[in-house]
Formats: sequence, structure tokens, C-alpha cells
Amino acid sequence: MTTVVLADDEALLRKALASLLPLEGDITVLAEAVDGAEAVGATLAHLPDVLVIDLEMPGVGGLEAVAEIRRVLPDQVILMLTRHARPGVLRSALKLGVQGFASKSADPAHIAAVITALHAGRRWIDQDVSAAAIADDCPLTDREIELLRVTGDGYSVAEIATRMHLAPGTVRNYLSSAMQKTQTRTRHDAARYAREHDWL
Repeated sequence: MTTVVLADDEALLRKALASLLPLEGDITVLAEAVDGAEAVGATLAHLPDVLVIDLEMPGVGGLEAVAEIRRVLPDQVILMLTRHARPGVLRSALKLGVQGFASKSADPAHIAAVITALHAGRRWIDQDVSAAAIADDCPLTDREIELLRVTGDGYSVAEIATRMHLAPGTVRNYLSSAMQKTQTRTRHDAARYAREHDWL
């Protein structure tokens, strides 16, 4: 038997997976989470074999939640679901140790098979996700992407510095570099530009 925690803000999809996964494989859903913060809490509380987490959620996003979980549970097996296979995101997720990537539009039987494979120690990246990652034309560094992502959430430079454990001057330097690369005048414009080009 494989135990999972399901984290997705789309209630319909989450509930459907919670109902269908046990029918498709020897899978038990221990808990459901509606956002990244809940995903962290549920994973630490239930210690599932596999965390199935949506990449894009309100508040604390999938990557942020994974980074938090990794600090406490470095060996947690993670399957990330994504609707948009954004260039750059795969690289960031792999650096965080995410073992699997599947499309949210995939059949529940496929997702169940991927969960089982990950639990057995394998890795999995759906073809459409890897194809998008290969076509990565993003000029931004991982750190610049990370900071623009937080900028897009509306935080000030001081708040970003605190959240990212960086000096405010360092944050300004990274954001300035990102503005130059995107040829934009403000950090918010740079974040918007990066989002429009699927770099975040």
C-alpha cells in the first residue's frame, strides 16, 4: 500500500483524485490540502509515502511548500502536478529534489501508476512537461526567478529580503539584473514580463 497527501486548490480535481486513486491502485489518501501551507502541515503530520502537490496554488505555492518540507523531511517523495509546464520551473523543482512531474490533465490511472513508480524509487517526468522544459529560453537565473516570483506576490524589497534570508542590497541587485534582462523599468514590470513569458 502507498499512502499519499493530496494538495491542490482546485476542489473538484482534488476530490476526484481522492476518490479515484484508491480505485486505480493500492493507494490510501491520508489527507487533503487546499494550499501550500496546508500541504506542509499535512505532510509533516501524516508522513505520507508520496506527497502529490499542485505547482500553482494561492498563497504559499507548490515550490515554496516543497522547499519548506525538504528542510524537515529531506527524503520525502514528491509528485508535482502542473497544468502549464513552464520553462524554468522543472529545473527549480528538480533542484529541490522533486522526483516526479505529471500533467494535471492526465488520467487518474496514469497518476496512480506514477505514484506507485515513485514509491518504488523511480523518477518520472511526463513527456509534455519535459518537452516544455527543453524549450527553455529564459535568460534569468534561478535566484532572479525566485525573487521575481515573490515580487509578484506584492512584497516590498525589505519583506523579500527577510523572507529569502538575503540583504536588501543583494535583493535590489538581483532585481536590477532581472529588470535589465527583461528591459523593464520596475521590478513589478519585470515580474509581469517574466510571468507573461512563462518563466516563473
